[in-house]
Amino acid sequence: MRGQMMDFQLTVPAIVRRAEAHFRGKAVVTRRPDRTLERRTLGEAIERAHRLAVVLQDLGVAPGDRVATLAWTTGQHFEAYLAIPSIGAVLHTLNLRLHPDDLQYILNDAQDRVLIVDEALLPLWEQVRPSVRVEHVLVTAATGTATPYRDYETALATADPSRFAARDLPEDHAAAMCYTSGTTGRPKGVLYSHRSVVLHAYGLGLRETMGLGPDDVVLPVVPMFHVNSWGIPFACPLFGAGQVLPGPYLDAKSVLDLLSRERVTLTAGVPTVWLAVLQELDSNAAAYDLSALRAIIVGGSAAPASLIRGFEERHGLQVISAWGMTEMSPVGTWCNMPAALREAPADERFRYRAKQGVPVPFVEIRARGDEGLVPWDGRTLGELEVRGPWVAATYYQRPVDERSVGPSIEAGAPGQGTTAGDGVSASGLDGSKRSGLSRSDGSGLNDRFTNDGWFKTGDIVSIDPRGCIEIADRTKDLVKSGGEWISSIALENALMGHPAIAEAAVIAVPHPKWDERPLAVVVVKPDAQVSPDELTAFLAPHFAKWWLPDRVEFVAALPRTSAGKFSKSTLREQYKHAYDHP
Repeated sequence: MRGQMMDFQLTVPAIVRRAEAHFRGKAVVTRRPDRTLERRTLGEAIERAHRLAVVLQDLGVAPGDRVATLAWTTGQHFEAYLAIPSIGAVLHTLNLRLHPDDLQYILNDAQDRVLIVDEALLPLWEQVRPSVRVEHVLVTAATGTATPYRDYETALATADPSRFAARDLPEDHAAAMCYTSGTTGRPKGVLYSHRSVVLHAYGLGLRETMGLGPDDVVLPVVPMFHVNSWGIPFACPLFGAGQVLPGPYLDAKSVLDLLSRERVTLTAGVPTVWLAVLQELDSNAAAYDLSALRAIIVGGSAAPASLIRGFEERHGLQVISAWGMTEMSPVGTWCNMPAALREAPADERFRYRAKQGVPVPFVEIRARGDEGLVPWDGRTLGELEVRGPWVAATYYQRPVDERSVGPSIEAGAPGQGTTAGDGVSASGLDGSKRSGLSRSDGSGLNDRFTNDGWFKTGDIVSIDPRGCIEIADRTKDLVKSGGEWISSIALENALMGHPAIAEAAVIAVPHPKWDERPLAVVVVKPDAQVSPDELTAFLAPHFAKWWLPDRVEFVAALPRTSAGKFSKSTLREQYKHAYDHP
């Protein structure tokens, strides 16, 4: 017997309708390239999104077509988040920190028809343009410099918003796509449905996650080009929260200035940003009023307990750890303090809060070791596997009929070039037409997915009896020394607890006797001094002797990945011969 409820489709247009009906007056604040602030209401942003939708449709964008963005976190980028899925097209955010070769590969793989690009990023686009096929280019955040492309603001000014009509979309229609950073091979596309986007946004509003409401003001330090800015641009209009968008300015002083000036209540970003923010607060806390800030969300990599403790004990600010992946939209777990631990000793509470937390509703977890699924005992390690309504079922594969690659077509005349097929089914964006699960380059797309419908994350974790996960390492970052595993994350977090250390990364380096040994690469705080022996002595009470790094390297700065994490692949290449002659 079937239920008799309405067949209400969960789509991005439903989010926009709710925001327009109930939260039109909420603020959307953007820091422009010249550092001035642009203020609009959510209602104004939605009206501009309707204009953008008309512009795109006049350019020939059809359901299933991909529209790329190469942009920082701005109000114009937010408009693209609302407009593109609303006409049945696919929002494709490009990671501007990737190498041009990777961007070229991604643009060709996705077959984007239109690009929306910040003027400041045109030099990056010009490196990519000759080798890709993009029919139209709109330039945002323009300063008046002449370009051969169409100006975004001029295009919106001449568009009639009354011509906008949101598509009547099925909820399994593709809404957005992101590509992985490609640290273990070519970047892989993840194609999000309207249903997954809406459910993920709804999950962010729950009390056990962000607990969003109309009295909140959210500053996403995580950029809009990184995994849909963790879903924040969809969750804020759904729940009526205001937004403060930082543009390209993610340094500690700029972030703190916006947090203070705009009375931000929630903010989110990767640990490297918050390490710098903590240092700035430690030296100049009186310059910033953060009394409105109720939580700092840290994700992307494990937050050191010393970071969490520093914000709380020295500045009265709560840090909450979360974990997720591009393939998970991205939020998977959230680490709130259990009631049973609220009166526990401080060390125990901070150790727990440095874990990655329990699954958010509808995300299910398990971990698999060499002998099968591991027990939830908080000790046994295994690779984390997940499933849920906003977890990818496979990676995107461009169908055979869209695999031609040609030169880019300049912006200007509508109708130039080749369109991307006849809509959703031809482009394979509804999953109905696939040509197998292996790319033409020979790499298997289904290696990360189990036969019974789980995604293999590549994270090595333990799971405690509460279901709280603690990441020991990525499979590629574990150190295997003499047949035993060493967690680089545990060593890094401990090193960053030393008062002289600003940042630390630990890598596996080949060793002639032990197969691999850990090597620590650290950045010392300004005006601080510390020796390798002092750092080893600092670690010694907390780890077995064979865990301790055999060598400590001091550097001025650690290399970063496109997501702002430490680039361990760069460090491994740089120090691969460090133990050739121990």
